[in-house]
Amino acid sequence: MKAYAKNIRISPKKLRVVAEVIRGQNAIEALQFLKFAPKKGADILYKVLHSAVKNAENNDNQNSADLYIDTLIINKGIVYKRGNPVSRGRMHPILKRTSNIRLELQVK
Repeated sequence: MKAYAKNIRISPKKLRVVAEVIRGQNAIEALQFLKFAPKKGADILYKVLHSAVKNAENNDNQNSADLYIDTLIINKGIVYKRGNPVSRGRMHPILKRTSNIRLELQVK
């Protein structure tokens, strides 16, 4: 009853704001919250949580109403390094950060 998403193109700091709200909640209630939350991270976490619920139903024959979020870990992924050219041949760095999501569900 796990789901992973790696190298998602959003910074971990922005994703953790949404993750704090749903951590420890019932899976169905968390899906309802994420569906209408006005953040980019909410859409990403919705897909991962939906995948974990479907994994539990299909692989482990669990009822989705009995599931809750046991572990939700947001780690930093790889960083794409880009640059913005400025005067005198120099460059200002642009760091495009990515996130790794690990979500585990448990039965009540």
